Amino acid sequence: MGKKTLVAYGTKYGATAEIAEKIGEVLRQAGLTTDVLPADHFHDLAGYQAVVLGSGVYMGKWRKEAAQFLKTNEQALAERPLWLFSSGPTDHGDPLELLNGWRLPEAQQAIADRIHPRDVAVFNGALKIDKLNFFEKWITQKMVKAPVGDFRNWDAVASWANTIANTLKEPDFALQT
Repeated sequence: MGKKTLVAYGTKYGATAEIAEKIGEVLRQAGLTTDVLPADHFHDLAGYQAVVLGSGVYMGKWRKEAAQFLKTNEQALAERPLWLFSSGPTDHGDPLELLNGWRLPEAQQAIADRIHPRDVAVFNGALKIDKLNFFEKWITQKMVKAPVGDFRNWDAVASWANTIANTLKEPDFALQT
């Protein structure tokens, strides 16, 4: 197994991609070789010692490409350290409180229960009304009444990524994997 870390993500309008890039940046600053790639552009985990996988959440679901990546690579992910994250609640405050403790959609939770990721995080997201199509605008503004704006907490993202980096840099980490 290689000594690289993969940060893979599913995004629709780029906000989750930016979170993944921030995680990758923090890992690289900690001296870890890290690739940050869209989940649908990646097919072989053989060269990676660890994986961070995240997705934007839309109407309670992960993006198709991230969900498929998790499902397709379940066995390989079970064999290496894995961290999962969701991004989505568009409001100020603790994302877990905003989501009443929800961390993953049901389908992804079932897989997570089998493969036991090291941690599952939820980050506030961003909703930029000018990027939405007519139907999405109607749903978010009339039905869901989702707050519009960028609510991402970059300090929370960096802190979580630093925790991952510290784990991966532990002297006996290579013996644990």
